[in-house]
Amino acid sequence: MSDEAKEKASIIVMSGDLDKVMGAFIIANGAAAFDLQVTMFFTFWGLKAIQKGNLTGKSLMGRMLGLMNRGGVEAIGPSRLNMGGMGRWMFKKMMKEKKVTPLSVLVRQAKEQGVRLVACEMSCNVMEIRKEDFIDGVEMGGVATFIAEASESKFSLFI
Repeated sequence: MSDEAKEKASIIVMSGDLDKVMGAFIIANGAAAFDLQVTMFFTFWGLKAIQKGNLTGKSLMGRMLGLMNRGGVEAIGPSRLNMGGMGRWMFKKMMKEKKVTPLSVLVRQAKEQGVRLVACEMSCNVMEIRKEDFIDGVEMGGVATFIAEASESKFSLFI
């Protein structure tokens, strides 16, 4: 598709659960490998997947949210059977034994393939997350950013 515009794929990542975020990045990487231009739009709990680490909000509520919502791919737990963090450890151990690509590598591969990572500005404002709290390469955008991409996409997913 070198001479014509690439087909597009759009993915909203609202969940901050390990299994769901991994699924989103596996699909994004697969679509990019099929030469689709992929945009991932992260909102609310999904923002954890593209954060560097713990948040430090300005207000009391923002700081409390940061304490309860540790970010970064290493802090993400599964949607079921997390058992106070034990589930995350068990799933990571099982995935390593089965040679499943870790989430941190999936994120890196997506960036290397040119997948566009967009953080929802409104969610960031509500949750007191700053642009510098994100990994390198994350853009800020509003719902109009996602709608513009989704309206031109071959498919759109909500995860």
